[in-house]
Amino acid sequence: MTAPVRNLDLAVIGNCEIAALVASDAAIVWGCLPRMDADPVFCALLEPDTPDALDGSFALELVDCVETQQRYLRNSAILETVMTDSRGNQLRVVDFCPRFRTRGRMFRPAMIVRLVEPLAGRPVARFRLRPRFAHGAMAPQVVRGSHNLAYRGGGAADFRLTTNASLSAIVEESPCVVDAPLALVLGPDQTLEQSPLAMAQDYLVETREYWDDWVRSLAIPFEWQEAVIRAAISLKLCTYEDTGAVLAALTTSLPESPGSGRNWDYRYCWLRDSYFVIQTLNRLGTTRTMEGYLRFIDQIVVRCGDDGLQPLFSASGEAEVPERTVASLRGYRGMGPVRVGNHAYLQRQHDVYGAVVLASAHSFFDERLTSLGDAVQFAQLESLGTRALAVHDRPDAGPWEFRGFERVHTFSAAMCWAGVDRLAKIARRLGLQDREDYWQSQALALREHILERAWNPARGTFTSSYGGEDLDATALLLPELGIVDPLDPRFLATLEAIERELKDGDLLYRYRHHDDFGKPATAFTICAFWYVNALAAVGRRDEARALFERLLARRTRLGLLSEDIDPANGEWWGNYPQTYSLVGIINSALRLSRSWEDAL
Repeated sequence: MTAPVRNLDLAVIGNCEIAALVASDAAIVWGCLPRMDADPVFCALLEPDTPDALDGSFALELVDCVETQQRYLRNSAILETVMTDSRGNQLRVVDFCPRFRTRGRMFRPAMIVRLVEPLAGRPVARFRLRPRFAHGAMAPQVVRGSHNLAYRGGGAADFRLTTNASLSAIVEESPCVVDAPLALVLGPDQTLEQSPLAMAQDYLVETREYWDDWVRSLAIPFEWQEAVIRAAISLKLCTYEDTGAVLAALTTSLPESPGSGRNWDYRYCWLRDSYFVIQTLNRLGTTRTMEGYLRFIDQIVVRCGDDGLQPLFSASGEAEVPERTVASLRGYRGMGPVRVGNHAYLQRQHDVYGAVVLASAHSFFDERLTSLGDAVQFAQLESLGTRALAVHDRPDAGPWEFRGFERVHTFSAAMCWAGVDRLAKIARRLGLQDREDYWQSQALALREHILERAWNPARGTFTSSYGGEDLDATALLLPELGIVDPLDPRFLATLEAIERELKDGDLLYRYRHHDDFGKPATAFTICAFWYVNALAAVGRRDEARALFERLLARRTRLGLLSEDIDPANGEWWGNYPQTYSLVGIINSALRLSRSWEDAL
C-alpha cells in the first residue's frame, strides 16, 4: 500500500519513559520500546525494507476521509485528531502516554493509549497495527487472547494490545463501524486489571490533571506563553526520568539535509546539550527535572573516576553506545544510512567538564532544592576543574563533533573557563576562601589566554579554533558564558562577521567551511536563537524581537522544531524534536518578553 510522503510536521506524545511521534493523519510512525533509545517498534518514519509502506506504523484510517484536524489538548502532551469523511461522519482520536502521581510516586508505564470515538454519524475506520522488531527486520508473532493481541519476538520490546474493539477487525484490517468509544491500549505483555475503556478514560483524566498542574508551576514570561509552554512540555518529554538523563532528540538518522549522509543517532544524553536544557527548564522553575539530571551526572562522574568524561551516554548511563548501520531500514524518504549508536562517545570533547560544573552549580545556590551541594560534592567538581585546566588548550572534536580532524576549539576552551569560573563562585558560596582564591586566579589567567589565542587579528574576529580562519556560530555564546562583554569591540566585530558570512535570511549556519561531509547545506536551528539573544545583548532589541517572531512562524503546526531548516524552502531536517531548538524558543522568549509588571 502506498503511504503518504512523510515530513517532520509530527506531534510528540510521551511520559518520560517512552515517547512516540504521530503524523497529521493519526499514524504513529515512530516509537521505541521499552525506552526511548531502544528498538523502534514503530519505525515507518525510516521506511522498513518491506513491500508495504505502512509496515512499522499504527495507522487509523477513516474511510473516505476528506479532512483532518489535529491539536494538543491545552497545556498538555495529549494529542487530539479529528477526521471527517465526505458524508459528514466524524471521528476523534486521542493519543497519550499515561503520566500522573499515584500512591506517592509517579506512574509512567511504557504504554500508549489510543481512544477512538464517533463525533457525528457512523464513521467507518480501519485499524492497521503493524509493528516491527529488530530495527524493522522482523515481523512479530501475533498471539490472540480473549480481549488482547500479544506482539512477540522482540524480547524487551514485546508488547500487548488490549482493547474493546473487534480483534478480528484489527488482525484482518477490515473496515468497522465506530458507533461507540473504543480504547486501544499498547503496553507491557501483561493482563490489565480493569476494562480497557474504563482504564483509558481514567488515565486520560489523571494525565490531563498532571499536565495542568505541571504547566501551572512554570514561571513563564508574559509574552509568547503558548510557544514557551509547548516547548517546555516537549523538552520534558525528552527526559528519561528513571535515571534523569536528557536526550538530545527522540529519533535517529533523520538527515541534516537531503542525501547528505549526515544521519546520526541522537537518542542519547549529551552532557553539553543537557546542560543547556536543564539551565533553561530551571529558569522556568522545573526543579525536579534538574534534580533528576544532577543525580544522573553524579553517577556518571563517579563511574568515570580519573579517566575523564566522554561526551555522551545512553539513557541508562551506559558509557558504550557503539555505532552500526542498520540495513533493514531504508531511511527517511529512503535517504540512508540508518545508524544505531553514536561513535561520538569515543571522541574528545573538552567542553564536557565545563558543562557538568555549570549544571551542578545550581545545586549550591538554589534554595528550592531538597538538598544543597556541600564540600564533598565541591571536591568532586574540583577534580573536573583540574581536568579542564589540563585540556583547555588541547585539540578535540569540538561542539560539532568533527570526525576527520581535531583542533583547539574556542568553544571548548571557553566552556573549560566557565567551569573554572563557577568553581570560584561555588567556593565563595561555601565560605572556602583559599579555594575561591585559587580558582579565581586560574579563571583570570585562563580567560586572558583564551581571548588572546581565539582572536584572529588579520580577520578581526574570534574564530572557531586557535590560529584558525573559520567562523563558528558558537562565538555568539561567549557573552552568555560570561567570558567576554557583549559590548566588547572584539565581540561586536565577530557579530558583524557572523551576520555577513553565516546568516542566510532569518537563519544561521553553524559554520560554512568544509567538514567530513563537505559544506553544510542547511541552517542549524538553534544558531538563529543564539543570534536573537546576541542582538538583544548588544542593544538591538527591536531587531531581536522582530526576528524572534519570524522564527516562531517556522515551527511546525503544533509548535515544535527540528535540528535543521533549509533556508531556501523552510523545510525541517535533522533529528526531531531537537531539544537545542526548543531551548532556543524558551531562552529568547525569557530574554525579550516584557515583564508582567510592565505589561499589566
